[in-house]
Amino acid sequence: MPVILLLLLLLFTSQACADDAYPEVKVAAPYIELHTGPGSGYPIFHVVDRGEYIEVIRRKTDWFKVRTEKGETGWVARMQMEKTLTPSGETAEFADASLGDFSKRRWEAGVVGGTFNGAPVMTLYGAFVMSANLSVELSASRVTGDFSSSELANFNIVSQPFPTLRFSPFFTLGIGQIKTTPNLTLIRAEDSQDLIAHMGVGVKVYLTRRFILRAEYKNYVGFSSDDDNEEFEEWKAGFAFFF
Repeated sequence: MPVILLLLLLLFTSQACADDAYPEVKVAAPYIELHTGPGSGYPIFHVVDRGEYIEVIRRKTDWFKVRTEKGETGWVARMQMEKTLTPSGETAEFADASLGDFSKRRWEAGVVGGTFNGAPVMTLYGAFVMSANLSVELSASRVTGDFSSSELANFNIVSQPFPTLRFSPFFTLGIGQIKTTPNLTLIRAEDSQDLIAHMGVGVKVYLTRRFILRAEYKNYVGFSSDDDNEEFEEWKAGFAFFF
C-alpha cells in the first residue's frame, strides 16, 4: 500500500511539473529589455543579454510576460520577442492579436462620431475593463449646432454580456455634465451647465489585430436648474483600439 501511495505521489508531482513548463526562446539580439508592466510606459528594470534563454509565461496583446534564467520576471514587447530563436535555432514567430485577446483586454480607447439631437457630435473615450463583462469609461464630447455648441463629460458603466463574440452587444448607464454655449450674439443668452444621465445600447465588432468598430445609441435626460428637464437622443459610430 505505501508503494502505491508513493507512486501516486510521484505521478502527481511529475504532472504538476509538466503543467508548470513554459516554452523557452533564446535571445538573438544584443539584448532585450524587461519592463515592469505590459506597456512602453512602464520602466525598464532589467536587460537580458544575447545567448540567454527566457521562458514565455503569458501574453497580453503585443506584450509577453517572461522569466529569465536568473528568475527575473518582466514584460517584453513583441518587436523584441521577434528577435529570439526557438531551441531548434529557428526564428520565433508570434501571431497577431486575436479575438481571444479582445475578450481579455484591460484598456480601450477610441473616437466615435454621429448626431446628438440632430447636431454633429464627436467623442473621445477611454475605458478600463474590470472583468470580461464589465468596464468603466470616461468620455468627452463636442456638439456643434447651428444656434449653440455643447460640451459633454460622462462617466459610464458598460455591461458586455457576451465578450467572446466577434459581434458583441453591450449596455451602458452613465452620468455627467453638459455645458451649452449659445452661438448667436444678437440676443442676450447665457451659458447653461446641467447634470445629465443616460442609458444606451450598442455593439462592438472585433475587426483585426487590436482594432474594433463601435456603434451605439443613447437616450439622455438633462436636469436643468429650473426643473424643465429635457431628453436628447444620440447615435454614434467609430473606431477604437485595445491593449
